[in-house]
Amino acid sequence: MMELWITPDRLFDGRDLHSGKAVLIRDGRVVELSDARKDAVRVPGLLTPGFVDLQVNGGGGVQLNSTPTPEGMQIIADAHRTFGTVAVLPTVITDLPEVLDSAADATIAAKGQPGIIGLHIEGPHIAMARRGTHSPDLVRPMDARTINTVGRLRDAGVSVMITLAPEAATADQIAQLVRMCAVVSLGHTDATAEVMRAAFKAGASCATHLFNAMSPMVGRAPGAVGAVINSTHYSGIICDGHHVADEMVGLAIRARPVPDRMFLVSDAMATVGGPEHFNLYGQHIALKEGRLINAEGSLAGAHVTQAEGVKRLVDRTGTSLTQALRMATSVPADCIGQPDIGRLVGRPVEDVILLDDDLYLTGDLAAVLGDLKHVTAAG
Repeated sequence: MMELWITPDRLFDGRDLHSGKAVLIRDGRVVELSDARKDAVRVPGLLTPGFVDLQVNGGGGVQLNSTPTPEGMQIIADAHRTFGTVAVLPTVITDLPEVLDSAADATIAAKGQPGIIGLHIEGPHIAMARRGTHSPDLVRPMDARTINTVGRLRDAGVSVMITLAPEAATADQIAQLVRMCAVVSLGHTDATAEVMRAAFKAGASCATHLFNAMSPMVGRAPGAVGAVINSTHYSGIICDGHHVADEMVGLAIRARPVPDRMFLVSDAMATVGGPEHFNLYGQHIALKEGRLINAEGSLAGAHVTQAEGVKRLVDRTGTSLTQALRMATSVPADCIGQPDIGRLVGRPVEDVILLDDDLYLTGDLAAVLGDLKHVTAAG
């Protein structure tokens, strides 16, 4: 049994930021926190659970819609792990029913693979007016086939988030999905605040990429955006400087009526850890000045990592470091019903990362321990 106490400069335990704390590593896992100890090995940097991302369309040159296989999912997860994200919901967007079937089969087969924590089904049951880059030919109302697919995933013990527009599903359908313990997230919607509130009452518990692809908030009509901000439900948000203005990200975080309901998503595409272009629906998507643009000139997902999002939250939006780290770890973990993956104690060392003083990723704890072993052996 290998035991080692280490003391980082700072430590984030999934909820709070600490200095002067030590961490006990036993058999490759964090098992205990303590006040600083004389026998602890000093490790520079900020120690934190690796990031959790509930909306990942692709990575490593692979787009899930194009490669809905266990191998494709693992390439995506591995690409994001390189940037400090250790748990992802691979995300299949609006497509043919057969593509969703394949993605569901792949997720069931990939259950237990490193970093893959379920499936996010984003569309096809969305509003045509707010479809974004989703193919208009494939948008359709909620149907029994999708509900049955969600049921099949849940029967296999797979976590599911499903993004839908409340105008594309009935309250009974939303309630049916919730009874299956799927996380119903409202997005790609042109709904009024009243329709949004009815969907929340039916059991929806989340919103997808706040501000993007939803009816805006104006003085006389809260719209979907206002309904989400005023609610006590979870919401994802993209912080890349392109999808939402930094000032609006900060405003939305501060405006929520209860804490720890906003979480960071990347909405990342195949370009993260891969080439600067890919195909989606037969269209060429290219990275231009940090933006992924489709043939219509619209944003087509994002080219950003959770690590970059955390840094931008702190540097540009007025969000505290503690809150930014929660938004990338414990809050999304709680939202998807897997709280342990957002906490430090209990995590394998491969899923714990280190950031420097400027919040740049320096590596994972497993690599640090490997270096310590090498130094000890050399000494």
